[in-house]
Amino acid sequence: MKKLLLGIGVLSLGFSLAACGSDSASTDKTDSDSSKTTQQEDKGAKETKTESQSNDKSVNDNKKESKNTSKKDSSDKKTSDKKKLVDVTLNKTVDGDTIKVNYKGEVETVRYLLVDTPETKKPNSCIQPYGDDASERNKELVNSGKLQLEFDEGDRTDKFGRMLAYVYVDEKSVQETLLKEGLARVAYVYEPNAKYLDQFKKDEQEAKSEKLSIWSKNSYVTDKGFNGCVKKASEAKKKTTSIELNKQSSST
Repeated sequence: MKKLLLGIGVLSLGFSLAACGSDSASTDKTDSDSSKTTQQEDKGAKETKTESQSNDKSVNDNKKESKNTSKKDSSDKKTSDKKKLVDVTLNKTVDGDTIKVNYKGEVETVRYLLVDTPETKKPNSCIQPYGDDASERNKELVNSGKLQLEFDEGDRTDKFGRMLAYVYVDEKSVQETLLKEGLARVAYVYEPNAKYLDQFKKDEQEAKSEKLSIWSKNSYVTDKGFNGCVKKASEAKKKTTSIELNKQSSST
């Protein structure tokens, strides 16, 4: 009987130890799985952070590149807008919109781009009102400082072999001055030689609004040029002298 009870006790103890071992193993496995999960979460967090940092770097790089591109475009624009002026020396003034210059060792006739002034020396044409004024003002301007030319993108010469250019004195546009003072009109627009067309039209409109010089006479300025003529001072003087002589002859 004692042996039986002893055997049952041993058996019960074995079951208890087995149960404890099982619980311990289960606990160890759970702890292991939990640790593994935590490590995976940490790894995932690190990867997410790395990816986020990478994206931030990419955004910053794009911003820098965009900024650099913007600076380059701005620099290129400034370069393209800069006037390419050519130094010349004056040979003589022809009229209000034409001069002769010394250019590369040759005497060249320069016709002002995009403007037209009343005639004073055109063959088979009379002197037109304000023609002498434009000629004198042009002469005054081109003799007042450093003379330079700027060419446009199109033809550099016209059918008469005259150079086509924008004219500057001390880097100030002669064409603009003549337009603003009402001594010239915008004319002879042939693309692509039209770089300053918009600005010139504004200058013309300014003088037109104030009725300066050529704009002071109604219907004087047309799309084809200017209407009317004036007589040369010498001719007017001769006529006056002739009239006076006739009066004196009649009185005697």
